[in-house]
Amino acid sequence: MGEQIIISINREYGSGGHVIAEMLAKDLDLPLYDRNLLDEIAKEKGINAEHYEEFDEKPKNPMFSRRVRGHSNSMEEHLAELQFEYLKKKADSGESFVVVGRCSETILKDNKNLVSIFVLADRNDKVSRIQEKYGLSVGEALSKMNRHDRNRRFYHNSHSSYRWGDSRGYDLCVNSSRMGIEGTAKMLERYIEHRRQQ
Repeated sequence: MGEQIIISINREYGSGGHVIAEMLAKDLDLPLYDRNLLDEIAKEKGINAEHYEEFDEKPKNPMFSRRVRGHSNSMEEHLAELQFEYLKKKADSGESFVVVGRCSETILKDNKNLVSIFVLADRNDKVSRIQEKYGLSVGEALSKMNRHDRNRRFYHNSHSSYRWGDSRGYDLCVNSSRMGIEGTAKMLERYIEHRRQQ
């Protein structure tokens, strides 16, 4: 693996995957791309990022979407394509970064410097984390978790040839319940450092 390192973090809702991505980006001194991709793309394309926020990492609605001559009228698909194009350009430029979601493990799979990770966690831990973060009841947290994971699964599966969370699509799948958020991040740093030295 060369000087460049691209770390793709995909995650179950409530698993702490985003926090782990933030820790990796901070500890490895790398830029983090997640929702801020919208701001970057908006600056580059001269568009309003707020207009796209509700479509970020969302599956297209088949009832209101159609494709004509290779072009889709789906805002969800249009935004996904803009993000994929942006990530490919960053990767091709030789930039190192951490990216959360956005099918990055699929879009950048041909980059030899990619490390793709899927973070999961035990159900009770995810529910507790969601409850604490948003002040929700158990039922509300479960509903939120299921809704987000369903959207992520549909979004991913519509842009990838393998299923969301299928271990064969990632370099490493890790359950953050086993070592906690910080312990998982530190373990991943060691893994990434080992990969960089190959």
